Amino acid sequence: MRREIRKWWSPRLNKTMEIVAYGHHGFALLLFPSAAADYLEYERFYLIASIKPFIEKGLIKVYSINSINSESWLNPNMKPKAKARRHQQYNGYITDEVVPFIYNDCNGKVPIITSGVSLGAFHAANSFFRRPDLFDGTIAMSGTYNLKWYADGYWDENCFYNSPVHYLPGLNDDYWLPMLQRKRHVYFMTGQGPYEHAQSSIDMGNLLGSKGIPNYVDVWSKDYRHDWTTWRDMLPDAMNKWFSNGV
Repeated sequence: MRREIRKWWSPRLNKTMEIVAYGHHGFALLLFPSAAADYLEYERFYLIASIKPFIEKGLIKVYSINSINSESWLNPNMKPKAKARRHQQYNGYITDEVVPFIYNDCNGKVPIITSGVSLGAFHAANSFFRRPDLFDGTIAMSGTYNLKWYADGYWDENCFYNSPVHYLPGLNDDYWLPMLQRKRHVYFMTGQGPYEHAQSSIDMGNLLGSKGIPNYVDVWSKDYRHDWTTWRDMLPDAMNKWFSNGV
């Protein structure tokens, strides 16, 4: 299995950012790290190993990136306005640097599905909902989708437009909403065990349903907690159920 690490100086983040690519063929699966972790987190915790058969079959090419959560919502020493601004810079890094890198690595445009666990699920879903012109769907595992959970009472326009439960209800335009309504790979997966918050996924499913956006909420039992053992089962299950024939 191909494993290649690349890095470049990001003009949007003003720092060097790494990315690791796995595989040679297939649609692109873009992984956002949990919490303040790095681009190799999914490898260290064997999530990459759990989907290795799909990579080796040429079904997917996986790209795992760094987070900047320690420079944003998880940094207790930053002012809230600076946290929100840093989040927006990260969005620009994703859309203007990571997506073109993926296209170049794949020798042309390919479908991109975003994914992540915990806070990574929030970033994966938010990135997809904000830019369905670039992303074809999302597999969000064990996430919460209300930025107020992290904003500690602060709220501005940058917060609002990065909080799916807040900006999606008002989405009624003739461009972005129809584009989202045409998507067929919007999945929320969650356990009901310790430290999971299944209601967040259920609420997102209901919200999207009210906007006519197809989605599926996959709620697992109380045996599945907010931990890597759960996600190592979930992601290959998603590949088998929803992506066995690609995107």
